[in-house]
Amino acid sequence: MIDLRRYRDGALALAIVVASVVPVLRGHGTQVGDLPTRPLDAAALAVIALECLPLVVRRRWPAVCLALTGAGFAVDQLLAYHLASGLALPIALFSAGAHLRRHRRAVAAAASAAYLPLAVALDRLGATEGVTGFATFYLVLTIPWFVGAWQRRAREAEAAATRAAERARIARDLHDVVTHHVTAMVVQAEAARYLTAAPDRLDAALAAVSDTGRGAIADLRHLLDLLNPEHGGELDALVEQARRSGQPVEFTQDGTPRSSVVLYRVVQEALTNAMKYAHGRPTAVRVQHGPAEAHVWISTEGPSVQHIGGGGRGLAGLRERVEALGGDFRAGPEPEGFVVSARIPA
Repeated sequence: MIDLRRYRDGALALAIVVASVVPVLRGHGTQVGDLPTRPLDAAALAVIALECLPLVVRRRWPAVCLALTGAGFAVDQLLAYHLASGLALPIALFSAGAHLRRHRRAVAAAASAAYLPLAVALDRLGATEGVTGFATFYLVLTIPWFVGAWQRRAREAEAAATRAAERARIARDLHDVVTHHVTAMVVQAEAARYLTAAPDRLDAALAAVSDTGRGAIADLRHLLDLLNPEHGGELDALVEQARRSGQPVEFTQDGTPRSSVVLYRVVQEALTNAMKYAHGRPTAVRVQHGPAEAHVWISTEGPSVQHIGGGGRGLAGLRERVEALGGDFRAGPEPEGFVVSARIPA
């Protein structure tokens, strides 16, 4: 359950670090104020690290990334290194616009306020930009922020549509459960009216009505449990139920559990398939909860033929629900057995 995006961000930071020390690119980085370029020295390496390394956490802590990268950029310009690591600033601005969840206006105001003393300091050092040049550069820097903010709003709109679709699915599930069971009860009750002369058959018919009613209550309780905000902690009960059914399950869960109907359904469907097609074989369930997403991995040892298709049900239906949230879903045979894994955004 490795977050590949963090590795990609680390590779991006490393690429900018390398570009900053390549001799042919020295002095060709971002220049604000057009001060004479200073040769690369030991202090420049610290500036490069301050500008680039925060990109590794640009998604998880975008405000921290922007603050550190912005400070490194300011030192870069004041000391006139003009390094290629200046590219990290627009990336940090984009990340803040795209991934900040709270205090966005405060962060934008703080970043704008920090630019003013930098412009004043560069002007006193002999910069030739003038007010127009500094204002133009500021406006250019706002572009990645607004592009990131637009991407964030698009994600939020998609998430809202996904939540509406999920509510519609649950409503259909409730409708199906009620319709199925109540129809069966009505039919059985009507039939029982004609069995008064056959006590044994009447007793069986009434027992069927009672069993159907209990089944309806159990199914409705399960669906309503899925809507419970505290339902994220029900994974323990789900695993314990599989163990009582004779399936040896090893369960590990890291991080703070969060309510997720889709996460619960992924684990539930994988365990159901394991009990159905590989009953008695060891199964491992691992769940890792993060601040922005959860990772789940279920592996059942040995060969098995799992139900992947079929009418919006099973793993195929789960794939659609996970991908609708912007996550990733994978199910299939691997060396350790049949594996179901998913990355589910919060």
